[in-house]
Amino acid sequence: MAIEVKNISYTYPGSTVTAVENVSMKIEKGERVAIIGQNGAGKSTTVKLMNNIYKPTSGKIIIDGINTKDQTTAQTAPHVGYVFQNPNDQIFNDDVIKEIEYVLRYWKLPEEEIKRRREEAIDVTGIRPYLEMHPFDIPLPIRKFLTIAVVVAVSPDYVILDEPTAGQDLWGCAQLRKVMDYLQSKGKTVITISHDMEYVAENFERVIVMAHKNVIADGKKEDIFYQRNELQEAYVKPPLSTQIAQEIGIKKKVLNMQELIAINNS
Repeated sequence: MAIEVKNISYTYPGSTVTAVENVSMKIEKGERVAIIGQNGAGKSTTVKLMNNIYKPTSGKIIIDGINTKDQTTAQTAPHVGYVFQNPNDQIFNDDVIKEIEYVLRYWKLPEEEIKRRREEAIDVTGIRPYLEMHPFDIPLPIRKFLTIAVVVAVSPDYVILDEPTAGQDLWGCAQLRKVMDYLQSKGKTVITISHDMEYVAENFERVIVMAHKNVIADGKKEDIFYQRNELQEAYVKPPLSTQIAQEIGIKKKVLNMQELIAINNS
């Protein structure tokens, strides 16, 4: 069970501009993977190809053995959920409960199952205080958790979060960890695009680096954040603790401030 990306390229329709070129990766069921790189590296296009929002110009995406070229976006969505960077791009109901239940009712699930999924999604995302509000009256960072709640309720095997920490405070980042822990406890795969390296180092074991519309590095976080050449090529800086450790000559690989302080005090 995996998402297999096999030599995909994508050129925008009616254009000669290529967004990704010969990208390959395999993400196994239950993994937690971060994709990093500067804007224009091809990250968002790659995950939208996984979700079948776009179809590859060449190459193929295989989801649990099924080629997405043979599916519509609607057929892929129950298996690969996508949370956009801007929640306004996803919300279309004027009621929070209706937003969460929309797909479940479209599927004609039993009322008990709809309630169970709705309540679980509300609790894990922490949005219960906002249920009586119009979705567009909810603060933008919390609104993102509404779109996450929709995906949690749908319960796809693969969940893609596009820049989830953007605009989030400490509560929001802690809540995101709770959501990801919940998803992983259910055997779900979590794929995140992020420019927040502290968040990536704290929450992900595997990191994929993209630059020049392709993958230039893929491995464990402690290895990736010490690959200086690849990070420079991708215009990515490692976590601040890693930078400090390198500057003062600490040989051990450091990924957070707690590790740095512990080494410094030893």
